[in-house]
Amino acid sequence: MSEASSYDVIVVGGGNAALCAALSAAEHGARVAVLERAPEEERGGNSAFAAGTMRAVYSGLEDVRKLVPDLSEEEIANTDFSSYSSDQFFDDMARVTRYRTHPDLCEVLVTRSSETLHWLRAQGIRYLPAYAFHSFKVEGKRKFWGGVAVVAAGGGIGLVDALYAAARKRGLEVFYEAHARQLLQSGQRITGVRASIGDRLTDLNGGAVVLACGGFEANAEWRTRYLGPGWDLAKVRGTRFNTGDGIRMALEVGAQPYGNWAGCHACEWDLNAPDFGVREIGDQFQKHCYQFSVMVNVDGRRFLDEGADLRTYTYAKYGREILAQPGQAAWQIFDSTAFPLLRDEYHIKQVTKARADTLEELVSRMEGVNAAQTLKTLQEYNAAVRRDVAFDPNRLDGKCTQGLALPKSNWANPIEKPPFEAYGVTCGITFTFGGIKINTEAEAVDMRDRPVRGLYVAGEMAGGIFYFNYPGSTGLTNGAVFGRIAGRNAAKFAKQ
Repeated sequence: MSEASSYDVIVVGGGNAALCAALSAAEHGARVAVLERAPEEERGGNSAFAAGTMRAVYSGLEDVRKLVPDLSEEEIANTDFSSYSSDQFFDDMARVTRYRTHPDLCEVLVTRSSETLHWLRAQGIRYLPAYAFHSFKVEGKRKFWGGVAVVAAGGGIGLVDALYAAARKRGLEVFYEAHARQLLQSGQRITGVRASIGDRLTDLNGGAVVLACGGFEANAEWRTRYLGPGWDLAKVRGTRFNTGDGIRMALEVGAQPYGNWAGCHACEWDLNAPDFGVREIGDQFQKHCYQFSVMVNVDGRRFLDEGADLRTYTYAKYGREILAQPGQAAWQIFDSTAFPLLRDEYHIKQVTKARADTLEELVSRMEGVNAAQTLKTLQEYNAAVRRDVAFDPNRLDGKCTQGLALPKSNWANPIEKPPFEAYGVTCGITFTFGGIKINTEAEAVDMRDRPVRGLYVAGEMAGGIFYFNYPGSTGLTNGAVFGRIAGRNAAKFAKQ
């Protein structure tokens, strides 16, 4: 074991939440060490695989212009940015979590979302309008929906690279291939971290520790233990290094487990994607235009309401529905009227796809699918579509089916205009919802809800914020908000 090194604050993790904590701690005068388990070329945790969109409160164009000051006059004239109030954010958090989100933590997330995005901009993050993610063009004008107006330039990797550049500018010490193994204690206070750095076991002493190293989604054994049978078969959308070590270390020193341990963010992922995320592809294995499709399992039957709500409120829970299907697989079927609505992720080379000029030919090309039943399902669906209601992709348009046992509630266009395309999907898990209980100061708390002195938690590790589902693009915001709080308070604690 090498001689111990000393810091004011030690941050375990290397993604958005961890770097926000590190930058915030340094901003408050702390000497900071960052322990990133991945090698440098794989740094950034799940944040590097994210789209880079961030949900936050904003009141309209002027708020967007403060984040994106170089908006062109043409963009302004041809865009309706809408707005997103704190009440709407609260309502979305409550509704999608079935009113289980911790009210105090939710309040911090919502009320500090906007200021945190501006703080990130001051750290060097550049934003762009999130045109490709949260808007559709209607009558020549882009209209935003769903409460998300901006995306970090360069997506998740752009966000991560900008945060590391800010860390380097502030003189933070970043250790790569640094696997945190154990929290060090003196009495009831956390005093550092024991870590494998390269091939050496090292003790790093610190006045406080921030754990921001993700959930357990990359740990197949934990997924099966906590999420249930079959979850070992899920694809992992992001990093292979989020195996629950931070959660384990916190539990070992008496922190309280908390939140939705049987829940996770899991979405529609390409059927033949690799087991873990690929940095060069990022989030492009996702297939998030299912709301304009008919989605069938390999038996050729629909199994969910593709149009139940706006995509941003359903995609993170539909991965679980696909995992429960035979073969953990499904197919999204479109006709040519939907092609202009398909996002870039449908056009990458690494895609499981069938295309044909007739539905009979299409279903025969969908690998492993009951072709006869699929064709029957499509015929029944087409006959049930209400054709007297106008289609509008920017809102819940009420264009539905009638008479089906399983309805499609919105955006129910018939699948009848050739050519036709089908995309094979499976379940891709993003992050887990269960973790460590924290208070509004991002302090880990014990079984009596007392702070574990010197221990702070942020990001996907913090339990109690998301249950069952989450509003899309809230993950990065959550990590940044509580990462910033954790870093500031860890620095203050270390200076006491």
